[in-house]
Amino acid sequence: MTALDWLALPCFAASAYFFLAGTVGLLRFPDLFTRLHALTKADNLGLGLAVVGLCLRSGSLAVSLKLVLAWLLAMLASSTSCHLVSRAALRRGLKPWRRA
Repeated sequence: MTALDWLALPCFAASAYFFLAGTVGLLRFPDLFTRLHALTKADNLGLGLAVVGLCLRSGSLAVSLKLVLAWLLAMLASSTSCHLVSRAALRRGLKPWRRA
């Protein structure tokens, strides 16, 4: 294994951790809005760390730029869809969860 492979391993491990944290947030949080928040934040960071790890292992600038572009497009799609889902829920009368 090369030095870049050893640098990519923590990125992949951290990526898996953030994906797991997003999944736990999706399953455990009380309402749609907190679930969406946890899922979009953790998954975007997890995907970003996976892209960094893949860029380190790719060895090609063109492949790395394509990976970063795919990550940016995924972040744009994720934030847009999260906004649309939460706005539709608010318009239908779903109230955010509040502690009593």
